[in-house]
Amino acid sequence: MTERPQYLPAEERRAATVQAVVDLAAEQNPAEITTTAIADRMGLTQGALFRHFPTKDAILEATMSWVGERLLARIDKAADSAASPVAALEAMFMAHIDFVAKHPGVPRMMFGELQRSGETLARRMVQTLIRQYEQRLHRLMEAGKTQGELDADLNVDAAAVLFIGTIQGLVMQSLLAGTVRQIRRDAPAVFAIYRRGIGADR
Repeated sequence: MTERPQYLPAEERRAATVQAVVDLAAEQNPAEITTTAIADRMGLTQGALFRHFPTKDAILEATMSWVGERLLARIDKAADSAASPVAALEAMFMAHIDFVAKHPGVPRMMFGELQRSGETLARRMVQTLIRQYEQRLHRLMEAGKTQGELDADLNVDAAAVLFIGTIQGLVMQSLLAGTVRQIRRDAPAVFAIYRRGIGADR
């Protein structure tokens, strides 16, 4: 059991709950995380946990919201500091990789939600995150085509799918290897191959 202060403001308690879920997801199958395990990780009773979240699904929804907000903010910041559309794409790619390396439980939760049968709010939130991510990629890729950095005939829909799929592939490889170090090691060379495939000078 993790020792934590027993009395925290509601927002801090909710944030601590989300962090506990993310940490647990890095250690075990997210589908098997129980409210008992979350409460134990936080040093709380289940009753104290349910004062802030009425159900386990509410905890998952808060966690997915946290993931979406943090990931999009991180890639937006990375892209905004880049000097060109292609540089922005690379910055987004590396920022996403860094986010996964720091929070290895996140992709395990996202994959798990997308595999769940039926429609849940958490699943819809993951789908919305992917759409918002793709919209950012579309804008950068169209700008790259306009500025002559990317192939004028580039199919941006397919290129956006491949961008996200490439990251997902790296994530799967790191999960199979059991180490996040691999994703950081492989990402630069993998992006270089992707960049050559969509570039105007390919």
